[in-house]
Amino acid sequence: MGRDTRYIVTNLEGGRGKHLYEKLYSARGQAENHIKAWKAHLASDRTSCSKANASQMRLMLHGCAYWVWWKLRAACPKRPPWRRAQFDTLRLHLVRLAATIVEKKTRIIVTLPASCPRKGLLLLLFDALAPPKTA
Repeated sequence: MGRDTRYIVTNLEGGRGKHLYEKLYSARGQAENHIKAWKAHLASDRTSCSKANASQMRLMLHGCAYWVWWKLRAACPKRPPWRRAQFDTLRLHLVRLAATIVEKKTRIIVTLPASCPRKGLLLLLFDALAPPKTA
């Protein structure tokens, strides 16, 4: 609770230290956080298949899953904790729940239990992620 002094040593020319720290150094750290989330929360570092093609397909599927989680988190409200939540937190609070799902020809009906603690958030996400209605 006070001044948080940070020092960077670099051979990059131009720019002030604050700019270098906020734009370059912090962005690199954020990229490393994304890689960590990819490995830890999606288990994408497992390429234990005996065939290289199978392992490559597995990595592509993990990439698609990462994109889906990214879009879900981006559709969450800006207020904490949802917009910055880790993927496993989203999975535990938003995806792992009991619901009745009925597939119709033109829509999918999801019936949530009356006691669902995140019902309002889920309805907001369903609306945000739904494809646009066509006439």
